Amino acid sequence: MRKFVLPILLLASLAACSGARQSQPARTATEQLLISNAADRAAERLVLEFQPGAKVFVDAANFDGVDSKYAIAAIRERMLKLGAHLAASRDDADTVVEIRAGALSMDDGHTLVGIPAFDIPIPLAGSSVKFPEIALFKRARRQGVAQFAATGYDAKTGAYRGSTGPQSGVANELEWTLMLFVTWSRSDVEVTDDSALIERPELSVR
Repeated sequence: MRKFVLPILLLASLAACSGARQSQPARTATEQLLISNAADRAAERLVLEFQPGAKVFVDAANFDGVDSKYAIAAIRERMLKLGAHLAASRDDADTVVEIRAGALSMDDGHTLVGIPAFDIPIPLAGSSVKFPEIALFKRARRQGVAQFAATGYDAKTGAYRGSTGPQSGVANELEWTLMLFVTWSRSDVEVTDDSALIERPELSVR
């Protein structure tokens, strides 16, 4: 077994040197784009019928989730596309549309063939060092998930006007690693300007 220890440690040291910090904020631009793309796709699936010229107040009091302000704006835009005239308050509205989020967040998952990262305690020092992950094969998935629903009712009487059941949207980023150093990725995130995305080559060798 000893003859395998040195090669493994050498590979581990190489893997440890291959990382790069891509973002100073706690959340990366890619994570924000995954969530906002999922929100756009869920909002586009909402369907409500309005009378021509109907004044609609969008009630977001019960709407919550990551990047909820962006999601609420996407839903308001959807109401405009459906023919609504947005009202600034309930008093100015004919119809109130109450919106809610069943999901607005991120999912992460991966499959690893190799050795996961782990801590190695240092005797008598009271601390530890991180042994880096050794990935012979790894598939990692990051997914933005959104699910929205909306209910419309008369602003004066509270009578039911219509509703749309939960509508979902997802955005995905997949990354594969082979033999520690070869990586490639695929994403269905949509942006209006390619320069807004971190460059992602089809195939890279670290």
